[in-house]
Amino acid sequence: MHLPTLLSKARTSSAWRWRLNFLLPWAIPFNGPHGFKVYPLATGGISVRIPYWRANRNHIKGIHACAIATASEMCSGLSVMEKLDPKQYRLIMRTLHMAYHYQAKQPAIAKCVPTAAEIEEQVVKPLAAQDSVDYSSTVEVHDEAGNHLATATVTWQVKQWSKVRTKV
Repeated sequence: MHLPTLLSKARTSSAWRWRLNFLLPWAIPFNGPHGFKVYPLATGGISVRIPYWRANRNHIKGIHACAIATASEMCSGLSVMEKLDPKQYRLIMRTLHMAYHYQAKQPAIAKCVPTAAEIEEQVVKPLAAQDSVDYSSTVEVHDEAGNHLATATVTWQVKQWSKVRTKV
């Protein structure tokens, strides 16, 4: 299935959202044990729900910093790939910067909302003249009470598959 189409259909249909959340742990097995759920936002962008369960908790019963970072990476990557064709563009994380503000003691939501115009201006147009482009997006993570838990800045290297020199 074509990822941007799947995300678009999941935005308005609970059946497609179920299908998306069924397929993602298979497609990204590393994230499976975390139990993340992806919810495309109605106005564009992606949110990822981080459950407050044992596998995601640290020794002081808060959501582990690495679980928050992983959800932020997933949220950012999906929000960028929602606007680009994964068959045409390769996305590799270059940097991940996390700033933690508040301890997570309940389920949390990571949100990333890049616009199509932003992706067009900062990624697609420069790729017409360059082999690769770095694109940074910001992800904010809040708990269900609205507390701002963390802010992630994720920088992706975006490259057309035709410019990739390594074998897949």
